Amino acid sequence: MAYDLEFEKPLADLEKKLTTLQRKGEKLKPEEQRQIKALEAELREKTAEIYSKLTSWQCVQVARHKDRPYTVDYIKLMCEDYFELRGDRRFGDDRAIQGGLAVIDGRTVMLIGHQKGRDTREKMECSFGLAHPEGYRKALRLMRQAEKFGMPIVTLIDTSGASPDLASEERGQSQAIAENLLVMAGLKVPVVAVIIGEGGSGGALALGVANRVLMLEFAIYTVAAPEAAASILWRDTIYASQAAEAMKVDAKSLYQLGLVDELIPEPLGGAHRNHAEAAKALKAAILKHLDELAALNQEQLVQQRFEKFRAVGKFAVGDPVAVR
Repeated sequence: MAYDLEFEKPLADLEKKLTTLQRKGEKLKPEEQRQIKALEAELREKTAEIYSKLTSWQCVQVARHKDRPYTVDYIKLMCEDYFELRGDRRFGDDRAIQGGLAVIDGRTVMLIGHQKGRDTREKMECSFGLAHPEGYRKALRLMRQAEKFGMPIVTLIDTSGASPDLASEERGQSQAIAENLLVMAGLKVPVVAVIIGEGGSGGALALGVANRVLMLEFAIYTVAAPEAAASILWRDTIYASQAAEAMKVDAKSLYQLGLVDELIPEPLGGAHRNHAEAAKALKAAILKHLDELAALNQEQLVQQRFEKFRAVGKFAVGDPVAVR
């Protein structure tokens, strides 16, 4: 897989040298074989060094990478069994939100997540991951069903936001999101939410009111896309990188702020380089938190979720905003 991101140019140069040598195949001389091993080691070290110091804007680029694993990819890699459930029983089925009964390591859960789509046809079918009201109502239907049968809920968040088109607004987009927030806050079963790529605006939060909120190492979570924030603040999307840094959209910053409960490590060079390894780490984290939450009764689950989100945000001493 090519190193195609802007900040990966030094890695791309190393990979080019390595590929040139590897193409010789059996014709390689002993010194060239040693050179290949040295280049491979240098590539690993350089990749680890670069990815250990990513800026918020660089994390945005990794989170949006076209080869990054999506919800359906994780379902195939993590679940022994999966039965998809479709439709909101009001309008139709939204492929931007997919979910159903899943078995993870022998444990049955209700798994719900955003799906962006891999090729052009699937991207159009899934609206690039921009869910419509029927998508959120489908998610709500599945969550209520999970509560009815006492099943834990796992959500995988990966969207730049909810669909902003006129038809979605006419069908009650804001109400659908608000209803999800209200119902999720009171669910009497364990809820684990994981931001696996982009976590944007209310479209992400509609699946994010959980007992545990986790993030993959290079995922992002933000009230608005950096481009949108730059357009609002500076009237120009060219300042998107500055907006990303100011908003602290990267997982490490959000973890330090206490908005995220755990960071899930990604394979060297990002989840898009090794789907299987990324899925293994994600599966282990989900199971660990489900085991911890299993010790809480229904009332404790609701109370813990309530206290978690009530604790978000703090006033600094002497802050003028606090006085107002």
